[in-house]
Order: sequence, then structure tokens, then C-alpha cells
Amino acid sequence: MIEWLINIDTSTTIYLNSLHNSLFDSVMLFVSGKLSWVPLYLVLIFFAYKKAENLKVFLIFLVSVAILITIADQSSVKLFKNVFERLRPCHCEQIRNSIHILNNHCGGQFGFVSSHATNMFALAIFLSLFFKNKTVTILLVVWATIVAYSRIYLGVHYLGDVLGGAILGTVIAFVVYFIFKKISNK
Repeated sequence: MIEWLINIDTSTTIYLNSLHNSLFDSVMLFVSGKLSWVPLYLVLIFFAYKKAENLKVFLIFLVSVAILITIADQSSVKLFKNVFERLRPCHCEQIRNSIHILNNHCGGQFGFVSSHATNMFALAIFLSLFFKNKTVTILLVVWATIVAYSRIYLGVHYLGDVLGGAILGTVIAFVVYFIFKKISNK
């Protein structure tokens, strides 16, 4: 059963990674960049400030987001990558030649779960719970999905890595949001 899942994950990843062209190469490099989204983060912080009932709630929100990202990022590495030690597709000898890799960049040796997917889904779901707006929720989930897909496109993660990261990030978001609500209502 596990071998069957790994084979489906590998073949799906190779297919999704093969959907590349020079325009998407540039777009996906941008999408996957750590600093690419700073302007969006600033806009989201501004709207969070406007939505917060008072300065105390806003400050608790900011601390909660910092804790959220720290937990998401560290757990994706320390509880998953360093435990499961699943090679990234670009490091896997069996499929490396079938993977489209940009700028010879592969990242660390292990890839399960994707930290990008974990962090983006944690943030997207937490913000969705905070803003409570259907359109904002859709946009945030689409944004997180595109960032997660960029990791497959760039050849540094399997589909299973990003799905695992999305699930982990979502769980972390719900837990941190629950705590945020308990603290901010006091």
C-alpha cells in the first residue's frame, strides 16, 4: 500500500513539474521567494489593524502570527523533515533526471513536509479565521495553493510534501487561532 502511494506521488509530481515554460519559470521563482510577499504581508497587517477591536487585540494578533509562523516553520523541519528524512525529488537519484530544476537550486536534502506549504497554509487559514470573510478566505487559500504548487514546479518537493505541509499548517492555524481567541477575549 505504501509503495503504491509513493509511486502515485512520484508520477504525479513528475507530471506537475513537467508543466513548465520560460514565463512560468520566472513567475514560480518569484512566487516561491521568501521576500516576494512582503508587500502583501504589510497590506494584511494594515487590514488586521483596522479589523482589531482595539490596540490590545491587534498586538495579540501580531504576537500570535509570529508564534504561528515559528511553530509552523520549526515543526515542519524538526518534527517532519528531520524525522522522515524523505529525499527531495531533485536529490532522488531515481527521478532527478526527470525533474525540471531551476538555477540548479535544490535546497536541503529532505523535503517532507514542505515548510513553504506549512507556513503559507498556517498563515492563510489563521487570517481566514481572523477576517471571517468568504472572499478573503478564497483568495488566501488560492495564494497558499499557488505557493505550494511552486515548490513542485521548481522540483524541490513532491505533491505529498506540499499536501502534508498544507494539512500541518491548517492544524497549527486552528490551534493558534483558538488560543488567540481565548487570550484576546479576556
